[in-house]
Amino acid sequence: MKTIGILTTGHTPDELLADYGTFADMFATLLGDFAFTFKRFTVVEGEFPASPDDADGWIVTGSKHGVYEDLAWIRRLEDFIRQTHAAQVPMVGICFGHQVMAKALGGTVEKFKGGWSVGTRTYSRSDTGAELTALAFHQDQVIVPPPIAEVVGESENCRYAVLRYGDWGLSYQPHPEFTPVFFENLTEAKRTVLPEPIYLAARKVTMPVSNEEIGREIGEFLARQR
Repeated sequence: MKTIGILTTGHTPDELLADYGTFADMFATLLGDFAFTFKRFTVVEGEFPASPDDADGWIVTGSKHGVYEDLAWIRRLEDFIRQTHAAQVPMVGICFGHQVMAKALGGTVEKFKGGWSVGTRTYSRSDTGAELTALAFHQDQVIVPPPIAEVVGESENCRYAVLRYGDWGLSYQPHPEFTPVFFENLTEAKRTVLPEPIYLAARKVTMPVSNEEIGREIGEFLARQR
């Protein structure tokens, strides 16, 4: 049985926590069909593993923060990502996790000039040929991927949406851990930070999402490594 460490970089809004749990809870549910045990580290509050070898694989969650913010825990997380890469302990990143993995390994992340991407988006996979739908909630994007990353997925307004780092890493800009009902409530909770047209277009999820397929890909990636 493999142990997966979840590096939590953000918090569920207080008003949604009782009903939907933490981001770490959501990943444990997403990967519930796999024989994993989980260790949880709230890195946004400075709680870090001692070593990349403290788990058999790692997940870096989403966050309200930008990877370019001058915060000590973000710089420490970048160091941990580089250590994990050097040790070849597999890692998966989601949204902020996708971005901080890219930045730690030489990529560039910025606020996207095209603005917010919120709602159901279609992602084209160059590696599998699949068209997947997933829930996006971001303004920042990877603008330049790291030299060692292979771009394997994109959407209409997110060119570097899925990155593959050989057998070591896999990262996604969208959120396969978000259920449609959680996403709708999250969009409502974040209404004051969203431009009104973005909020109105995104507040209801009207398309099926590929959470199960992406969750299976993440689980299989973490299960077969090492």
